[in-house]
Amino acid sequence: MRLPTPPGVRRKPPRPGSRPSKNGARANQKTLDPKLLKRQQKQTRRQELKAAALEVPISIIGWLDERTGSTPFLRAFLFRKTPRGNNWYYTLGSATLFAFLNQAVTGVFLAMYYDPSPTQAYGSISHITNDVFLGEFVRGMHRWGATVMVVLIFMHMGRVFFFGAYKYPRELNWIIGVVLLILTLAMAFTGYLLPFDQRSFWATVVGVNINASGPILGPYLADFLRGGSEFGATTLSRFYSIHMLLIPALIVVLIGAHIYLVTKLGTTAPPWIKAEKPRDLAQEEI
Repeated sequence: MRLPTPPGVRRKPPRPGSRPSKNGARANQKTLDPKLLKRQQKQTRRQELKAAALEVPISIIGWLDERTGSTPFLRAFLFRKTPRGNNWYYTLGSATLFAFLNQAVTGVFLAMYYDPSPTQAYGSISHITNDVFLGEFVRGMHRWGATVMVVLIFMHMGRVFFFGAYKYPRELNWIIGVVLLILTLAMAFTGYLLPFDQRSFWATVVGVNINASGPILGPYLADFLRGGSEFGATTLSRFYSIHMLLIPALIVVLIGAHIYLVTKLGTTAPPWIKAEKPRDLAQEEI
């Protein structure tokens, strides 16, 4: 119900184009095709839904950034300066990290079906390979991924050594890389026993006996790995816990420290790239 207009007060006329006249609306409805109107309405709805869908991740990222303050760190990490002469050799570290992520993801899926007991270990591996959906594929990725990771980390360490990236001020990063290399080999060694077949069992026996031949700490290390003086059920569970929990946790912590030092100290230029001297120093030498 509309209230009557007070006397002496006039309503403002509508702006041109804001509200069409009744005759014009009727004329437009007659001239426009209803199918065309439906298409236009669908297009407008799609655009509105697309704009709303794009605003959701942006608002979530903004909410997280406001509470964590991660923008300065990400800006320094992603937009840092790099020396001239970078090539594909500098991607070996990232490739090794990707191989470790592959091992972590596939290892989680394998652990869902693996039974670390001497009587059920081999049967669970056979069940993963033959019965589980994509089990053979995931196990193959994990098995060959271990070899790929070992090869990549050796290539990465070789690149760092021949490029002289272990020198000042990156000595600590080199030490962390050496420890990561040792942990990678230990993870491959402990994972080799988990199928618990004849080949993995006797190969692990040989490896543990080699460790036992080391000076002073060798026998204690062998007893720690075996869980006693002989191989048994404790050996398999100990290898499984070391392979799944201890070594991956140490690798994650050291990778974080390694990436932090690389971000802070930067990367070194290839040895065939000579540094350009400042003009003032060049003039003084002349």
